[in-house]
Amino acid sequence: MVPGGPGPAPVRLARSLVAPEAGWTTTADAIVVGSGIAGLTAALELRTRVPHVLVVTKARLASGSTPWAQGGIAAALDPEDSPSAHLADTLVAGAGVCDEEAVEVLVTEGPGRVRELVDRGAVFDRDQDGGIALTREGGHHADRIAHAGGDATGAEISRALVAQIEAVRHDPGIEVIENALVLDVLTDARGAACGVTLHVRGEGSRDGVGRALAGAVILATGGIGQAFRSSTNPALATGDGVAAALRAGARVGDLEFVQFHPTVLWLGSGAKGQLPLISEAVRGEGAMLLDTDGVRFMPDEHPMAELAPRDVVAQAIVRRIAQTGSDHVLLDARHLGASFLRGRFPTITTRLLAEGIDLTEQPVPVAPAQHYHSGGVVTDTRGRTSVDGLYAVGEVACTGVHGANRLASNSLLEGLVFACRAADDVIARAGRGELRGSEPVDRPGPSALVTAAARSKVQSLASDGSGPIRDAAGLARAAHGLARIRTDAHRGVGAASTTGPQVAEWETTNVHQVASLLTLASATREETRGGHFRADFPSSDPAWARRVTLALDEDGVVQVSS
Repeated sequence: MVPGGPGPAPVRLARSLVAPEAGWTTTADAIVVGSGIAGLTAALELRTRVPHVLVVTKARLASGSTPWAQGGIAAALDPEDSPSAHLADTLVAGAGVCDEEAVEVLVTEGPGRVRELVDRGAVFDRDQDGGIALTREGGHHADRIAHAGGDATGAEISRALVAQIEAVRHDPGIEVIENALVLDVLTDARGAACGVTLHVRGEGSRDGVGRALAGAVILATGGIGQAFRSSTNPALATGDGVAAALRAGARVGDLEFVQFHPTVLWLGSGAKGQLPLISEAVRGEGAMLLDTDGVRFMPDEHPMAELAPRDVVAQAIVRRIAQTGSDHVLLDARHLGASFLRGRFPTITTRLLAEGIDLTEQPVPVAPAQHYHSGGVVTDTRGRTSVDGLYAVGEVACTGVHGANRLASNSLLEGLVFACRAADDVIARAGRGELRGSEPVDRPGPSALVTAAARSKVQSLASDGSGPIRDAAGLARAAHGLARIRTDAHRGVGAASTTGPQVAEWETTNVHQVASLLTLASATREETRGGHFRADFPSSDPAWARRVTLALDEDGVVQVSS
């Protein structure tokens, strides 16, 4: 196929989830879905500036992916550094498909937003002069990574933001609903977002399926990790935001650009679910990658060696594994010294000891695993999606900042910067009367539910087809298998339950839809670029230096454009 030519077979997906009728209704001026750095920042910015904001989170406020972020948050805070240098590094990592305007926003506004985060109570590690200590990670040519607790940056940021929410959660202007899975984004007769349906698990007066109505919905639901057999993402990362936005009519893009973290603890070929990662910061401090024969190989792969962009390192590891006939490589940090490692990386050291591995005395077995999704719901620089009133921020969004491959530690910054921008836009539009609440209407197109028992099959198909190295044959097998599951779901095969739809089925339907979209986007892009590596098209093609976007038509058929 050539760009613009005939592509993979059409894919048809449900435009709503099968669910019971809503048993209760609540209203707000704005709804924020998610409680990571992006969601909590948006909620705090909205509070007191709109009359009533509703925060919906899938588990507890402190859950999600942000607490798992080890490395840090990138910003040009050093006087010797500059936003322009940060921009240059980001564009290089993004491999030619970044939205430069969005990157400019990120690097220019980033330093100020990090300082505001400090004002909100986040405690970063300090250098001997009392300034924020800065370190370096892969793809950066300057020390610009701020970290907290050594390797617990996300946990500290989450702690600070949750504390801010807890301090005001009984105020009349904010409501928090925990243990709530958002099922679908509601739309009105104009196709604009006007709220969400959600299922709450036993939380006081809010229980079962209900609906929340508002003139603005901000999705901050995180990533898609559970679409794969193994990932660094928590179990909550089932692609709910991407799937719900797609069903509501939003465009999604750059889905094929999946970042596989190079150094995830290898626990054997049968390991599944969330796996512990060994932060890029360990390599930033000087740890080296060795093959199982003890040979260091990254200096021959890239001028930056172990600090090359993550896609380069991950693919180099996969190739080395194939060359040596092994299933992992080794990360060696012993030369950095035991006291330094224990002080700089206390969380990682403790986690490895729990697995019987002493980072200070032995190399750590590692292999790539799914880590971050550079694509998502397409937005502009204000967080607006193609559906009026619907916003997306954080990992669920595709701002264009990351392009084909996220630069290390840009993700927390992106969530912070664009959450503020989305909140500001909601506030301004609400003030002008542009985001008044409206009544939802039923959307045309099919509804479906994928049985929870199909999840492991979906994950295997996605992992085998859209893993670190892809090709047409593997993607075709994945597409065929996912289509079979999709056909069964639309026919109701295996999805019936005497107790009605359950959370596991709604999540599995989202995982299936995301896996189907990912497979289609990966088959469409016939080149190698960033986090998308095609063994049958190993070179980058200038004709593909553009975004692949997907959207559903009224019949639920996925429309592909680029």
